[in-house]
Amino acid sequence: MISFKKLLGKDEKFYDLLEASAEEAKVSTGLLAKILANDSAAQASSIHDIIQTRRKDKRITQQITEELCKTFVTPFEREDIEALSLALYRIPKTVEKIVERLTICPARVPRESMQRQVALLEEAVESVSFMVKQLRSGTNVEKIQDAHARLQYAEGEADKVNLALVKDLYNGPSDAKEVLILKELYDLVETAVDRARDAGQVVFQIMLKYS
Repeated sequence: MISFKKLLGKDEKFYDLLEASAEEAKVSTGLLAKILANDSAAQASSIHDIIQTRRKDKRITQQITEELCKTFVTPFEREDIEALSLALYRIPKTVEKIVERLTICPARVPRESMQRQVALLEEAVESVSFMVKQLRSGTNVEKIQDAHARLQYAEGEADKVNLALVKDLYNGPSDAKEVLILKELYDLVETAVDRARDAGQVVFQIMLKYS
């Protein structure tokens, strides 16, 4: 077992804030999945909720920075907390960019194709959230390693799906403008998966340092 109390001190606030940030990442990806399900009744509210989720996560990130300024933490530990906080915030920020493109995109968006990408994004973010929660009480190394393996698998599968989508796009009937627009959408979802991978890697590196 690893005691991360040595990392974050006795105060629980950093655990609370990091877990809250990971939760916002989960919420944003779930809302994106709902939008792609083409539920027109829920779509407008889901877009609004994604924007609010990103703003909420930004406030959490800012609060972490403020608490670090007021709390005694060694520079090494501070860097880990700041790195994880920033990595987590980048997930809903990227999801918001995806939604922005979906709302202004004049091309016909192949929602079913993107749904597979987003399902893998949800898997990746779920793994990250699990890993972050392990920091609170000290964790079984195997749990972190298993979650990290699931995250790596989801990221690898997302790469394959993105490649297949781009291949179909280049060989399909879409005009040049549609190709550019849709490729950007596919790449943004892939970027969101990469953001989740980055956050998971920070947790995994913390585990390696303190194991």
